[in-house]
Amino acid sequence: MCRRTSIVTRTLTGLALFVGVVAVACSTAATPGEPTRSASSSNTATVGSAAAGSSQATTPTHIAAPRRLVAVVTAETEHAVLAVSTRTGHVLRRAPVAGDPTTLASAPEGPVVVVSPDAGVVTILSWPGLNRLAVVRGFRSPQIAAVTPDGEWALVSDAATGDVSTIELADDQVVDRVHVGDGAHHIAVSPNQRSAWIALGETAHTIVRLDLRNPGHLRIIGRIQPGQAAHDLAFAPNGATVWVTSATAPDVSVRSARSGRLLATVPAGPAPQHVTFSQGPPAAAYISSGYGSTIEMVNPTTRRVTRRAAVPYGSFNLSTLDNLVATTSLLNGTVTILSRDLHRRLDAVVAPEAREIVLLHQPS
Repeated sequence: MCRRTSIVTRTLTGLALFVGVVAVACSTAATPGEPTRSASSSNTATVGSAAAGSSQATTPTHIAAPRRLVAVVTAETEHAVLAVSTRTGHVLRRAPVAGDPTTLASAPEGPVVVVSPDAGVVTILSWPGLNRLAVVRGFRSPQIAAVTPDGEWALVSDAATGDVSTIELADDQVVDRVHVGDGAHHIAVSPNQRSAWIALGETAHTIVRLDLRNPGHLRIIGRIQPGQAAHDLAFAPNGATVWVTSATAPDVSVRSARSGRLLATVPAGPAPQHVTFSQGPPAAAYISSGYGSTIEMVNPTTRRVTRRAAVPYGSFNLSTLDNLVATTSLLNGTVTILSRDLHRRLDAVVAPEAREIVLLHQPS
């Protein structure tokens, strides 16, 4: 167990709206608030008519105005985390972080948990300032972070040690570690925060189930052999099923969250894929095929594909929040913003490579 003194004490603002992950695949302004645009004008954005029209629309006084969203992205070759406007594609803020940041996770109100495998560190950034709150050490090769639905804890997998660690976000310190197996990688947390599934590797032949009722005391409760190599995992919003993508096969397996039993498969295009869910109503599953240059919208009840959209080649990682879906291309650094029904709103090149993305609320 690694314990360290908290650098900053803060209060998380509000409870997180749970979105299945991820779960899974980054200069700071002096003060928080409305992010300022980067002085750089090198990023190229193409904004669809739907996005341009929505910014001009008048919202009736009896209906709450939709909250603005910002995409936070890892730019690993630039050793930075970027905040990107979902309306214009401009880089609003740039935060340098240690090593080559690959993945990140956050509740919709922050903070942002950034994982740098080569540096062996996890960096905690404030939101909206992207100011550095803490650098958590004691990892050998951290891979994926997942924030719990209550926004109070982050689980971090370490492929080299085979551990999953719990970071308490109120004081930025590791409070527990459990050994799950070599190659620990993608993490899915249940909506009721009672369990988590861990894939052992990016082409995993074992999935470990954890009891998460006490995040400060993790406990293994079972293992699943999925039959085909698994990549990413995500709980459906009702918590009854876990959707497991394949690293090799062109489909997604839908499994019982209680037993792990295979219930159905969903066609998904060339592997590997990632999967995430919107809360609705109605709820929807979104499946990416980076090598197939597509995103699919799937009815989580019938498991039928209801819509497909083309996206830039290499768009693997996904995020959903409120009325938007976002993806990034690892191969050309393009951020793509789509509506819930997969109408393209914006494409913007923000970095040479853009691996991970998460949508967050921008404070008013």
